[in-house]
Amino acid sequence: MYRRLIYTIFMLIIASTQISAMERGEASWYGGKFQGKLTANGERFDTNMLTAAHKTLPFNTIVEVKNLENNKIVHVRINDRGPFVEGRIIDLSRAAASKLNMVGAGVAKVEIRIIENPSELDSNEDHNAETGLLQHTWIIQIASFSSMENAEKVAKILNTHDLNPQMELTSTGYTRILLKDISNNDLETVKNRLRSLGFSNFLLRKP
Repeated sequence: MYRRLIYTIFMLIIASTQISAMERGEASWYGGKFQGKLTANGERFDTNMLTAAHKTLPFNTIVEVKNLENNKIVHVRINDRGPFVEGRIIDLSRAAASKLNMVGAGVAKVEIRIIENPSELDSNEDHNAETGLLQHTWIIQIASFSSMENAEKVAKILNTHDLNPQMELTSTGYTRILLKDISNNDLETVKNRLRSLGFSNFLLRKP
């Protein structure tokens, strides 16, 4: 009887995990007055970054968001909590909403799917949210390409500006262009350099 109960609980946990890995509902976006304010994980909100708020997903989870009305897709990193409106499942930065062509509408029907779980969950999230502490280094994901040729072209541009990009091949065949080991002190400088080169919609990842 006891073993059966344990097995039932275990299967419920597995089922809930599978359900939470994909959701459908409405997405909204936020920016403007929130620019520069602290997010729930203690970062400064930047509406030009590909980030999002979710009610329960661990911070630094990478999520694929698909606009079901036009099939446009964007990858975002969870760094905030929300939205707190019935029926809405994710709140996007303006940059992410722009990628989905939903800025004007404000709300869109979407499907979200977990791409990457955080490599190391922060067991002290509440403390970080209060003090604004960040991890010591970042990975900046500049772009992701299905074509290796296009990835190499971007890497060459970054190399000519001494940014030392690295290429990462995913299991789905995409090639990511990454800048690794970016310290908190250097983060804003590197972000500004990337924007000056025309790379404005990049993704911050935790190592």
